[in-house]
Amino acid sequence: MDNNENMDNMENTENNETMQPAEAQAVAKEEEKKEYSSLRYAWGAFLAFFGISSKTHRASKKRAKLVADIATYVVLIFGAFLMVYPFWWMLAGSFAYTGDTTEGLNILNKLTWWPSVSTLNSGEDFVGFFYNYKILFTSGMVNKIGDDGLRETTPFNVNFNYWVALGNNLFYSIVPVVVGVITSASAAFAFSKIQWIGRNKVFFFLLAAIMVPGPSIMMAQYALYYSMGFTSNWAVMVVPGLFGSIMTAFFIRQFLFGMPTSIIEAAKIDGAGYFRIFTQFILPLAMPAIMAQGLLSFMGCWNNYVGSFIFINEDSIWVNLPHAMAIMEEQQGDDMGPVIAASVMCVLPVLILFGCFQRLIIGSLMLTGSKE
Repeated sequence: MDNNENMDNMENTENNETMQPAEAQAVAKEEEKKEYSSLRYAWGAFLAFFGISSKTHRASKKRAKLVADIATYVVLIFGAFLMVYPFWWMLAGSFAYTGDTTEGLNILNKLTWWPSVSTLNSGEDFVGFFYNYKILFTSGMVNKIGDDGLRETTPFNVNFNYWVALGNNLFYSIVPVVVGVITSASAAFAFSKIQWIGRNKVFFFLLAAIMVPGPSIMMAQYALYYSMGFTSNWAVMVVPGLFGSIMTAFFIRQFLFGMPTSIIEAAKIDGAGYFRIFTQFILPLAMPAIMAQGLLSFMGCWNNYVGSFIFINEDSIWVNLPHAMAIMEEQQGDDMGPVIAASVMCVLPVLILFGCFQRLIIGSLMLTGSKE
C-alpha cells in the first residue's frame, strides 16, 4: 500500500509540474488584459497576426516572413499584370470586328478582356475568326474601307503590301546587324587586346559620342544622306549600320577583357597575324557576347520607326513595317482591327527571339563586367 501511495503522489506531482506553465501563461494573459485596455489588447493581437510584435503580444518570426512574402508577391503580381495586360489587350483587339463604321473605335474603347463584337460573333457571313489578319495579309496596307463601304486606295504604292513591308524589315534588320556586329567586334578586339598609342583616348572619345542625343543630329544626318542620294531608298536604312555601333563595341570590349591574352601571344608565336587571330580565335570564343549584342541590335533595327519616318517618304515602297503600320492607321479610320493585327505580327517575332535567347542575352551582359 505504501508503494501505491508513493506512486500516486509522484503522478500528482508530475501533473502539477506540467500544468504550471499553462496556468502561468493563463495568469500572464489575465494580467495583460487587466493592465491594458481591451482596444489596445485587440490592436496588439491584430499586429501580431501580421508578424509585428507589440507590448501585449509577441509575433512569430515565421509569420512575419510569411506576411512579407505575401506582400512581395502581391506587388510583383500587380507589376506583372501591368506589363502583360497591354499585350493581351492587343491580341484580343486583333480579333475585334471594327469594319462597321457605326461602331468603329467604340468596340475597342469598351474592350476589357475580349471585344464585345469580335470576328467570331460579328454576325456577318463574310467575316471569319481571322478576318483582320486576312485583310492585313491580302490588301490591308494598300486599301481601306471608305464611307460607301468600298475599299479605297491609300498613298501606298499599288505594289506595296504587308509582305513587302515585312521583307523590308527583315532586310533592314539582318544585313546591318550581321555586318555591323562583326565590325563592332573587330573594333572591340582592337581596343581590348591590341596595344597602340592613344588607344584609350580614342575609345573615350567614342564613348563621349554616346552622350549626344540621337534626335539632335537627325537633321544633319538627313542633309548628309540627302546629298549622297540615300533618302527614300533602302540605302539609308542599311549602309550606316554596316559600320557598327559604339555601344555594341563597348559591351564586346568588356567581354574580351575577361579572355586571357596568352591565347593571342601563343598565336603570335606561331606566326598568326591579327586578322587570323580575330577570325579563328576571338570570334569563336566571343560568340556568346556577339550573338547577344546581335539580338539586341536586331530588336532595335526591327522597331526603328523614327529612321524610316524621317528618311523615307510615306509613298515609297521602301518604308519598313512600323512606318507602314503608322500610315495604315491614318488611312483605316475607325477600322482599327487590321492595324492591331499588324501590331501583333510586328511584336511577335521579337518576343519569340527574346524568349528563346533570354538566357544568352542576360548571361552575356553579366560577363561584360569581368576582367582578366
